[in-house]
Amino acid sequence: MKIDVRAGARQNPFRGLLVQFTIKTMLVACALSAPSLATSQPLQPVRDFVSHSAYGVVKISPNGEYLAITLDKGEQDVLAVMRTSDLKLVKVNQLPDNKSVGSFFWTNPDRLMFNAVKKMGGYAQPFNTGEWFAVNADGSQPRPLIFYGTRDATQRGKAVGSERFTLLDTLKDDDQNVIMQATTPRSSEGVGTEVFRMDTLSGRRVSLGRAPKENCGIVLDSGKQPRFAVCSSSKDEEGEYDERTELYRRDEKGWSLVNASKSGGKHLSVVRTSSSGTVYAEQDDGKGPAAVGTIDTGSGEFTQLFQDKAAEISDYIWSTDDATLIGVVTEAGAPAVKLIDENHPDAEIYASLAGAFEGQMVDFASQTQDGKKIIVSVYSDSNPGELYLYDRDSGKARFLMQRKPELDKKKMASVKPFNFTSRDGKSIYGYLTIPHGSDGKNLPMIVNPHGGPIGPRDNWGFNPEAQLLASRGYAVLQVNYRGSGGYGRAFQDAGHMQWAQGIQNDIIDATQWAIKNGHADKDRICIYGGSFGGYSSLMAPIRAPGLFQCTFGYVGVYDVDMMFKKGDIPERESGQRYLRRTHGTDTKFWAESSPARRAGEVKIPVYLAAGARDVRTPPEQTELMNKALIAAGNPPEGMIIQSGEMHGFYDVDNRVKLYSTMLDFFARHLGGHANVGAPAKAN
Repeated sequence: MKIDVRAGARQNPFRGLLVQFTIKTMLVACALSAPSLATSQPLQPVRDFVSHSAYGVVKISPNGEYLAITLDKGEQDVLAVMRTSDLKLVKVNQLPDNKSVGSFFWTNPDRLMFNAVKKMGGYAQPFNTGEWFAVNADGSQPRPLIFYGTRDATQRGKAVGSERFTLLDTLKDDDQNVIMQATTPRSSEGVGTEVFRMDTLSGRRVSLGRAPKENCGIVLDSGKQPRFAVCSSSKDEEGEYDERTELYRRDEKGWSLVNASKSGGKHLSVVRTSSSGTVYAEQDDGKGPAAVGTIDTGSGEFTQLFQDKAAEISDYIWSTDDATLIGVVTEAGAPAVKLIDENHPDAEIYASLAGAFEGQMVDFASQTQDGKKIIVSVYSDSNPGELYLYDRDSGKARFLMQRKPELDKKKMASVKPFNFTSRDGKSIYGYLTIPHGSDGKNLPMIVNPHGGPIGPRDNWGFNPEAQLLASRGYAVLQVNYRGSGGYGRAFQDAGHMQWAQGIQNDIIDATQWAIKNGHADKDRICIYGGSFGGYSSLMAPIRAPGLFQCTFGYVGVYDVDMMFKKGDIPERESGQRYLRRTHGTDTKFWAESSPARRAGEVKIPVYLAAGARDVRTPPEQTELMNKALIAAGNPPEGMIIQSGEMHGFYDVDNRVKLYSTMLDFFARHLGGHANVGAPAKAN
């Protein structure tokens, strides 16, 4: 299927669309059917929602011959290579010892470079092992460029320990070398940074320069030399937290200070130096969202191009030659695109694509070196994601693949962005998922607070978990409470010392908003979340007795004192500093903020679940909550401590078990809906 997206073409590409997709069945185990309720409209099996997506990140090779694509196999991600012309599989790269492929890059038309990570669960960022590998598209000439661990005769790369490398540039005009940045711990508080040119065949490295001080990230200039260093520091002496940034510029005389937030009052950081030499940067005053603009390389003067009053920039849209910033994306609610350079030829292409995929989010995922072929990513609240190959010469987009082909986007729920003013005057944004076919009124509702709480956020788009709940007739409420990322430093910082207070107020106020506006039946509301969301699932009912009819806590933290003693967070000085900033040092305050210490105030049915191998919120947290509820006379209806799982379950069978149990639990207490308006068992 091809879609004409030349200027003026505004046809709806999804009308009558019927596509056969084979990549997932070729590379991933076929999904088995889960039990479903026999109704006039059979329920979509739980497995279809919770199984892993058909693809992750996709990048086209510089000459357009290949597509490289990450595939999620649960606890491990692999890297596949296909021919662009027919999507025929060429090679699957799988690392040993259950390591996953993390970031990957085309370093020339036939060679890939990627790093290794260890996944820690769906709610935790993967751990970077520090290792990098390179391989040709057909699987030949594999090389461990940076490697440590058990080695055999085929693994001769240089062993490293504490160094951590990131790729800064693939050097388009150099088929053999790339530019890497390495950080090395120097103390409990800081790391040193150095930039290298690395040979992707031998792993040999040549130093190009060091950062001026500790805790810096380096940005290259258009000549691919280290030119800017963005350095940061933070202290919490005597209970006061002080976050500072400094921007340095390097010339033939060495490094010189361009901006310091301590003296200038504003944070200034370089985003990218374009191929034309323009230096794009972000500037913020530590309060509202940052502005994007350009800086004069001599004086350091910042010229603003765009700033949103409510939300930070979540994504940049660059021209295919990387010379020009053509647009930015903000996400206070639904994604909003602002074209910075509307007259640029690539901006015209983007506008045509956006018109062809009306009501959906369009992104340039990757492109060939000459910019003639562009991988276009498309998604929406009801569309899990699709990929198209746009051909600049023909002006047409060819369909490639779907992220979750087993789900019919025409039958998925819609997501309504909303906002309100909190009880203390903050602007709070959130999302309400409304079941397909519903008028969105007087529905049973699941409140689903996200994890974090400092930094992560919920986004508009396709959420398989919310869609599963909505498929059973539940409205799903998600709120970006104070502490969430994306709304400026001040809003994010407002979440510290507010786990049990301000954050819960925002969740409770959002729930009341849904009731007041007629979306939720006030007598049929439960709360569920994972990680910090699991914490909120127990704390919000304590703070608002009678508001919720049941609660399900998943891989949650329930005792603050235990956070300082168990798990991977207190193992690092940075983790201890985070805990002190977020919870203080008053043990009485810790107890007041711990659901396990206030179990007697939980007066509703509870279900708990955790991973036996979770190191972020160890299962002891869940076991302690379980014992406290039993002692308080309100034993949970059940508790899952799943063997083999970590901070969020990976195994599809375990996920099916978890969510089937959850749906049964909600059905018992809310009267689950197989079809909107018709009570039935949820399974």
